[in-house]
Amino acid sequence: MAKAKEEKKDTEEQKVDKNLQKIEELEKKIEELEQQLDKEKNDYLRLMAEFETFRRRNAEERLVLVGSAAADTIKGMLPVLDDLERAMAILKDSKDEAAVEGTTLIYDKLFGFLKDKGLEVIDAVGKDFDTDFHEAVTQFPAPSEDMKGKVIEVVQTGYTYGGKVLRYAKVVVGA
Repeated sequence: MAKAKEEKKDTEEQKVDKNLQKIEELEKKIEELEQQLDKEKNDYLRLMAEFETFRRRNAEERLVLVGSAAADTIKGMLPVLDDLERAMAILKDSKDEAAVEGTTLIYDKLFGFLKDKGLEVIDAVGKDFDTDFHEAVTQFPAPSEDMKGKVIEVVQTGYTYGGKVLRYAKVVVGA
């Protein structure tokens, strides 16, 4: 009986040892799977971050493309605006009120539309000459000391669109 108890004890110990080995193997397997899961999770997060960056960059490029197309369209309309300004200057002394009113109406509508789209006139007369906004056509003796280095006259109106210079103002600078 003692021998049977010892054999039973040995088999139980062997079972416990086998179970402990299985537990260790399973713990190792769990650790490996957790590491693999962490790696997959990191890979997924990186991929999602790269995709978000791609999507954001693509959206920005699309906005720039649309903005540059709008700027090109507006830039193409500037000569029409110039012609209307010249026509209004010529018609200023005219007695034909209908021509003056019609030209002014067309100019106001066109300029109002372009202004709504983001076009702004570069204010130049009496301002300091600034190469970021002005292009000097010529220098002229300043009528007074305080007008030296300042814009005396605008030869061609300059415009900005979206904060960027679309066309530099061509100006006469006081010397």
